Order: sequence, then structure tokens, then C-alpha cells
Amino acid sequence: MATDASYAAFVVDQAGPRLRVRVGRMFGEYALYVDEKVVGFLCDNRTLLKPTDAGREFFENPEIGHPYPGAKDYWVADDVVEEAPRFQDLLRVTAAALPAPKPRKAKTKTPGAQP
Repeated sequence: MATDASYAAFVVDQAGPRLRVRVGRMFGEYALYVDEKVVGFLCDNRTLLKPTDAGREFFENPEIGHPYPGAKDYWVADDVVEEAPRFQDLLRVTAAALPAPKPRKAKTKTPGAQP
């Protein structure tokens, strides 16, 4: 079951206006970005976040989920999403704990290629 666009919109809405949060379609599901860092995924209408030491304080005993077979462990944050202020704090500390995204390489034009 793929994630509904309405669920993705709900998650972004819960993140609030103070964080730069967006979702992007990826492999039929959604990647969740904060400040252009992938902090997790929305899969099957569930919110999966990358585990970080800073984020551990938001979970007593985190449920583990996987965005796709063979993926690393992610924390299921469905309960936290329901509490907007707590979810916003979790997103903030998770994004701060992750490295900055690598700069994209500029596309090079092939000589003689038509625009």
C-alpha cells in the first residue's frame, strides 16, 4: 500500500511553518526532508525516521521499521507525529544530527547535443 498524498500533507502540516520541511516522491513513497536533509521516509502511511542519538530521548522503546526490504533500521514515529510540538522538536534534533547533503554535480552538456 503506497502512502496517500493526504498523509504526506498531514505530516508536513504537523511539522509546522518554522522548519523547512518538504516531502519528495521517491520509489512510489515519500522522502521526508528538513533543510534539504533526508531525515526519514513516509511509507505505507507510516513515518520512519533515521535513528540518531539526539532523537532517542523522544522514544522509550522505539519500534523499528524499514522503508523497503533490506533497508537499515528506522524508527517508527507515528505516535510522535500526532503531537505537533514534540514532532517538530524531533525533526529539529534529527536534522541537526545528520550531515549536510552532498552538493550535486553540475550536469555537463554533451558536445553537439541538441537542446
